[in-house]
Amino acid sequence: MRRPDRDDAITKLGNTTRQIVNQRQLLASTNSDNSSQTTAADNKEKASAAKPQEPEEEIDIDLEAPETEKAALAIQNQFRRFQKKKK
Repeated sequence: MRRPDRDDAITKLGNTTRQIVNQRQLLASTNSDNSSQTTAADNKEKASAAKPQEPEEEIDIDLEAPETEKAALAIQNQFRRFQKKKK
């Protein structure tokens, strides 16, 4: 049974999570690159020069909504199952 409201909430949470992970990876790579004289601003300039600038989509998620809680639980359960399979 397909539930569009839950599926949309799961998609939004997944996209937000991916954005946070990407930002942390970028931060970690710039911090581990101490031997180089590049800064985060230089890296941003290089990245923006390499590809056209896309407007960043602002996503406002109501964290108190029941659909959001259901979506979060579904994502957590899938992650737990993934961790079990990984072992």
